[in-house]
Amino acid sequence: MRQSHGIKRQTKLMHTKTIKQLSALLLAKQISATELATMYLDRMRQSDLNAFTHIDEALTLQQAAIADQRIAKNDTTPLTGIPIAHKDIFVTRGWRSTAGSKMLENYSSPFDATVVEQFNAAGMVTLGKLNCDEFAMGSSNENSFFGPVRNPWDKNAIPGGSSGGSAAAIAARLTPAATATDTGGSIRQPAAHCGVTGIKPTYGRVSRFGMIAFASSLDQGGPIAQTAEDCAMLLNAMTGFDARDSTSVERDAEDFTRNLNAGLQGLKIGVPREYFSAGLAPDVEQAVRAALSEYEKLGATLVDISLPKTELSIPVYYVIAPAEASSNLSRFDGVRYGHRAKEYSDLSDMYKKTRAEGFGEEVKRRILVGAYVLSHGYYDAYYLQAQKIRRLIAQDFQEAFKQCDVIMGPVSPTVAWDLGDKADDPVANYLADIFTLSTSLAGLPGMSIPCGFGQGEKNGKRPVGLQIIGNYFDEAKLLNVAHQYQSATDWHIRRPAGI
Repeated sequence: MRQSHGIKRQTKLMHTKTIKQLSALLLAKQISATELATMYLDRMRQSDLNAFTHIDEALTLQQAAIADQRIAKNDTTPLTGIPIAHKDIFVTRGWRSTAGSKMLENYSSPFDATVVEQFNAAGMVTLGKLNCDEFAMGSSNENSFFGPVRNPWDKNAIPGGSSGGSAAAIAARLTPAATATDTGGSIRQPAAHCGVTGIKPTYGRVSRFGMIAFASSLDQGGPIAQTAEDCAMLLNAMTGFDARDSTSVERDAEDFTRNLNAGLQGLKIGVPREYFSAGLAPDVEQAVRAALSEYEKLGATLVDISLPKTELSIPVYYVIAPAEASSNLSRFDGVRYGHRAKEYSDLSDMYKKTRAEGFGEEVKRRILVGAYVLSHGYYDAYYLQAQKIRRLIAQDFQEAFKQCDVIMGPVSPTVAWDLGDKADDPVANYLADIFTLSTSLAGLPGMSIPCGFGQGEKNGKRPVGLQIIGNYFDEAKLLNVAHQYQSATDWHIRRPAGI
């Protein structure tokens, strides 16, 4: 289905609008879901960012037609007709579900993930599946079997990971909404590097049913969009108890947009001294400090706090996460689904060759580490000790929240680095998550909002993200705090050149 010239004129610059703005236009019937979906499909087709792993225009336009029927009948939600793209960690009927891996290169799921079901029920229109680090393991989106995603602010730069496709697609305005997952920072870090807004809810807020597992005690789904208000609208549909997920939390439904316009007078912002150490790049610190000053103008007070176990979060995370990954990924053995080696001598040989061929280097590395720390003689020394320190990290946050309402600091120690710069140094990639891992280990909600630019490797401007961390189930407060900043600044509406 091709656009007429009239539709092209009607949708000019429509890609720059927020979900809230698009929703108003759709419900007022000033644009149709089909016209909107067609416009985004055209943009996706012309993109060279490698943000998508699978697109099916016929399926997208079929969903758009259904959304238009709902709008005609006034059977709508605020999200009806809004396009969305899903990180390729969520299984979807119709679109391939690959987890960015050769192991699942041609896998087609017979069911939708709960998150996908929820957005379908709200009337959203799926544009396709978004590229990601293989099985969500990575900080740069260079670990995908389908190749790296490029950062629309600088195509020589990484977009962050593992949800790099989600963040890059939002930044390039290839979709107004995207799903993502965060195990150790994989929503917040790519959102920061791509200059967009993303939120990781409290662990258990969003169903993990149909989310291809990496580390089950850490994985959490969340949205990435242009603004905090958009993220609040998406969370309204995305959260809720799911009996099919044993870690899903039973809580009353919330309207996450309810407090967006509340003032910040009297808000106490905790500023951890450990987040402003020698490892923080000066350009990132300058942008974050400027954002904190803006919050003071909005009526907030800065409180000096300490999170002393911050530096332990990296060794703790890289014991626990690989341990859980080695268990979760044992299901990919070539027997039931996914890749199977073509030549093998017996069952054991098939297992070995299938996994050797199907998994990438980073996934193999984490499986080996995980199997080691869970092995006899090492479980107590590594895995059990890591779980004990994890509890201490969570206690650090609870002590801090006695002094403040939210915690703020940088998302990443540096702006996005150049593609390939850390490809041969996995430890350097791991260190990039120093400020996000502890939040995930504690199961707390956290988000990233754009707060300025730093200098890239070649002196080009690359985005900086401000991290906002809240106590358990404080997503509405975080979104309010973020929305007030975005109402006073324009970092979130700036676009890469040519977008």
